[in-house]
Amino acid sequence: MPEQTIPDVRKSVTVAATAEESFKVFTGRPADWWPPSHVLLKKERAGLAFEPRVGGRYYEWDVEGNEIAWGRILEWDPPRRLVMTWRIDGNWQSITDDERASEIEVDFTPVDAGTTKVELAHVKLHKHGEGARRIFQALDGPSPGETLERFGKLF
Repeated sequence: MPEQTIPDVRKSVTVAATAEESFKVFTGRPADWWPPSHVLLKKERAGLAFEPRVGGRYYEWDVEGNEIAWGRILEWDPPRRLVMTWRIDGNWQSITDDERASEIEVDFTPVDAGTTKVELAHVKLHKHGEGARRIFQALDGPSPGETLERFGKLF
């Protein structure tokens, strides 16, 4: 599917925390803000984590220790920016590589001394192929969206 036919989806939330605190909570406590319905595993999820480096995974594991990577870290620039692949196919199933994965960009921008704007963008959605339009329609909606709304409530 041509890139230009699927627009990016951008959402944001402003939180009462510094960029450093926001980045630390986003990457260090994903289980606190990740929507519980967003699960790739077949068994009960036991945890979520980010490996804090370029090339690291962000992944979940179940009660039996099985792991599935949601994607790989492309940029790790605390406390300003995080970019990662999103390994989902057009039917919301896990894929094992980044060739067909779109990307998620998260920017942490200080607004004032104790407030940060957190912007999350789903980009390169065309990489989802035949299901790209369906994924766009599911993601596109009012800001901040479920994920950032849950994140914002932590502060």
